[in-house]
Amino acid sequence: MGTSRVNSMEVKKINRNAIYRFLYNHDPISIQEIAQTLNMSLPTVTQNLKELQERDLIIETGLFESTGGRKAKAITYNNLIYAIGLDITRNHVGIVLIDLSGKLLKNVRKQYPFVNSKAYFAGVGNLVKQFVEDCQIASRKILGVGIALPVILSEDNQIVNYATVIDFKGGSVGDFAEFIPYPCILSNDANAAGFAELWDEENIQNVVYLSLNNSVGGSIIIGKTIYTGQNQRSGEFGHMTIVRDGRLCYCGQKGCVDAYCSAKILSDSTNGNIAEFFRLLKLKNEPQKSLWEEYLTHLIVVINNLRMLYDCNVILGGYAGAYMGEYIEYLRDLVSGRNSFEVDGSYLHVCKYKLEATAVGAALQHVASFINNA
Repeated sequence: MGTSRVNSMEVKKINRNAIYRFLYNHDPISIQEIAQTLNMSLPTVTQNLKELQERDLIIETGLFESTGGRKAKAITYNNLIYAIGLDITRNHVGIVLIDLSGKLLKNVRKQYPFVNSKAYFAGVGNLVKQFVEDCQIASRKILGVGIALPVILSEDNQIVNYATVIDFKGGSVGDFAEFIPYPCILSNDANAAGFAELWDEENIQNVVYLSLNNSVGGSIIIGKTIYTGQNQRSGEFGHMTIVRDGRLCYCGQKGCVDAYCSAKILSDSTNGNIAEFFRLLKLKNEPQKSLWEEYLTHLIVVINNLRMLYDCNVILGGYAGAYMGEYIEYLRDLVSGRNSFEVDGSYLHVCKYKLEATAVGAALQHVASFINNA
């Protein structure tokens, strides 16, 4: 095959993907507007749209009002394509279904303690199959399953290099894929949640996501891309030292953020129920009120450190972060008091996804790959 033939095929593919991504990011739009905005000829756009339509990736949604001539067709992407996300924790499995826009359509959370055994992975496979059945969606419409874990992964996201929260060091995507009949991708849990938070934000490129789950983690997103670090260990905010020779952390070190800011610090006072903790806090109950005030003294230090390090928005997420919307102005006042440069804390935000952000972010890995290769 000649070079010019290869090049023309490449150009065609680039044009087709540019048109598809443009449709993904806009409301229904006409062929003329696509051609004008992307600076392509009408025949080029028409031919590419024909191919995308044959692959069932785009649909016509009706006609625009006439401006004198023939009514223009309104075209958009076909949203009826889906992805599944799993949030694997020490004691539970969260499962979500999202559509191509990233909208959460269905979610379940099952108590299912992690065990590094074939029986466990087979069980997860059965949970996924049952979930798909309950969703009543054709298998061919499912892009794949994203699996988020509280672990550090290899550079290619295939192997687990480090795991202390769950016993899965040396495990691989294959352990799950053997029992799940869809393409599988592994993600770090906090990176997945951070990715979900930025998914449909056009104007925010850089953010630090602080995950306040039963273990503290986080992700650093620069130019909408997760910064993974030299050893895939970036964003391990839970293991920054904030109290010299302080409380013992599960990692074996003393004084880690995790020992002071994990959601468990709060929910242990309400038998592990974080919603109940915040309900009692609202009523100014003890010990919840005192626990909260002490918790915040440490959390504010962490947030200010992240602002000093990265100079970008900080998002609070995880089990605890999801409940902090009511206290955000108070938190902003507290962080501004520690800040050397700014008089307000408007850089601090609470997560958009209050429910299953981690599983949604894992599923979105498949959506991102699909959009970039359509």
